[in-house]
Order: sequence, then structure tokens, then C-alpha cells
Amino acid sequence: MPQIKSSKKRLKQDEVRRVRNKTKKSEMRTYVRKLNEAVTAGNRSEAEALLSTVCKKIDKAARANCIHANTAARKKSLAARRVAAMA
Repeated sequence: MPQIKSSKKRLKQDEVRRVRNKTKKSEMRTYVRKLNEAVTAGNRSEAEALLSTVCKKIDKAARANCIHANTAARKKSLAARRVAAMA
């Protein structure tokens, strides 16, 4: 446990940020999973509708520094390719 006051504060801040980041990442993963399930099921209309939501969630996670910008770009590209391959 930290002894210094600023270290104690930092510990509390880190915990709050960890929970916040975990929530954003989890929400992003949930929508990516839904998109993958729609693609696997062959439901093109649902997949196209989910694609914009997935991109939005990925961008929000990247903007909040939950994931790296390049990781976000890669995930969005992969999602778009999967939906495009359904045609």
C-alpha cells in the first residue's frame, strides 16, 4: 500500500480509470461479437446495420485511449471486410 498522499490518490484514480476503460472495452467487444454472429448467420441487413455501431464503439474506445489507434483501425477494417465479403 502506498504511504505518500499523492500515491494514495493515484491508486484511487487508477482504479476508477481501470473500471471505466474495462466498461468501454467490454461494450466494444460485445458489439464486435454481435457483428461476427450476424456475419456467420448470413444476416446481411443486420450485419450492415451493426457495422456503423461497431465502428462507433471502436472509435470511442480509441479516443478514450482504451485501445491504440492502430488497433482500432485494424478492427474496423476487419469488420468492414467481413461484411463486404458477404455479398
